[in-house]
Amino acid sequence: MSDGTLYDKVWEKHKVTELPNGQDQLFVGLHLIHEVTSPQAFGMLRERDIEVARPDLTLATVDHIVPTADQSRPYTDDAAENMMSELEANVRDAGIDFLDPTTGDQGIVHVVGPEQGLTQPGKTIVCGDSHTSTHGAFGALAFGIGTSQIRDVLATQTIAMEKQKVRKIQVDGELGDGVEAKDIILEIIRRLGTEGGVGYVYEYAGEAIENLGMEGRMSICNMSIEGGARAGYVNPDETTFEWLEQTDYFQDNPEEFEKLKPYWESIQSDDDAEYDDVVHIDASELEPVVTWGTTPGQGIGINDPIPAPEDLAEDKQDTARRAQKHMRVEPGETMNGYEIDVAFLGSCTNARLPDLRRAARIVEGRQVDEDVRAMVVPGSQRVQRAAEEEGLKDTFEEAGFEWRNAGCSMCLGMNEDQLEGDEACASSSNRNFIGRQGSKDGRTVLMNPRMVAAAAVTGEVTDVRDLKEVNLA
Repeated sequence: MSDGTLYDKVWEKHKVTELPNGQDQLFVGLHLIHEVTSPQAFGMLRERDIEVARPDLTLATVDHIVPTADQSRPYTDDAAENMMSELEANVRDAGIDFLDPTTGDQGIVHVVGPEQGLTQPGKTIVCGDSHTSTHGAFGALAFGIGTSQIRDVLATQTIAMEKQKVRKIQVDGELGDGVEAKDIILEIIRRLGTEGGVGYVYEYAGEAIENLGMEGRMSICNMSIEGGARAGYVNPDETTFEWLEQTDYFQDNPEEFEKLKPYWESIQSDDDAEYDDVVHIDASELEPVVTWGTTPGQGIGINDPIPAPEDLAEDKQDTARRAQKHMRVEPGETMNGYEIDVAFLGSCTNARLPDLRRAARIVEGRQVDEDVRAMVVPGSQRVQRAAEEEGLKDTFEEAGFEWRNAGCSMCLGMNEDQLEGDEACASSSNRNFIGRQGSKDGRTVLMNPRMVAAAAVTGEVTDVRDLKEVNLA
């Protein structure tokens, strides 16, 4: 088993006891909740007359069902209004801070935690959402949990878990033009598979990872779960510390920053740490990666041929055939030139300010293709305000994009933002499962934000590097 890694260190620091079933009971440093997975858990507490143990270590927001076009109450969707009302009642009764849309701080749970400065190195973080792995970008151990586990954390501020193995993914070299963090993680999932990480947490390391800003690191950790890993993390460094020092939490508590920094440095993986597996990737060899199928693992470089099912491992062949039929693609073709109907820039993977800035540079001076409907959905109200102040909203709207309010939006189609019929979508989100974006016949192609912008203005999946006049820095 691994030894001397950040995972081992933080796990041991939060271990309360070993349970009779062999699992460890871990103390939870931050519990994030939202409107979809928490109502049943609160109901279970009420049935047992149990109060929330640590409301001060719990933070709520609304993201999955919140409308992004018109957020006036009551919501036109009865189910959304009911979930919102129940969350409001639950957090009020429990004394939990709630970032609702009236606060100006509402947003996707995996965006607001980091920007509030509550996501910190060395913490254990849980949320009833699979993409909680996002927070590992800060050197936290962050896990998605189910409803019964949400109940347990609310009641005890602890969780029972089995320790995993640690795989180090060393990404060396420099990224080329048009290639981003999203392409790194799509390539990792393509190589290792959607189940390759089962039983592991992933430690992302190497020159290419170290050179990323926090937003890029969050994009990579966000999709760890798509590769089957229980979590993913990056060792905290000066990039991490500079981000945290600028957050409200530490601007208001500078002494706390100086107090915690030595701890953050101490939990970095040792130079001689032992890993259960190590994978090497050369970032300089990567090109923009897009998906051709119906899982995040079915990806290729933008100019690579779609594989023939018979050339894949036997257990992947039937899935590939079904995916190619659904997506209407043929082996040997490339995805370059694949026609789209919708362009979606958003989600907890790629809806932070730097994502929007990069995409805006692609659309500036251009127009969305007449056959494409395109939307930008900022990851939080803070991102939304900052983007509007910088003029990004104007850039997108002048090009023909819809500018929406913060929320999960079309990533999972739990609100009005959905694909219609068999529309094909160029998406900066994290999953391309059939029906994920609201239509069982819809087709989703995952890609980085600049690639989404390029597809929006050309009407087809396009190698963003071919837009020569655009500054791709």
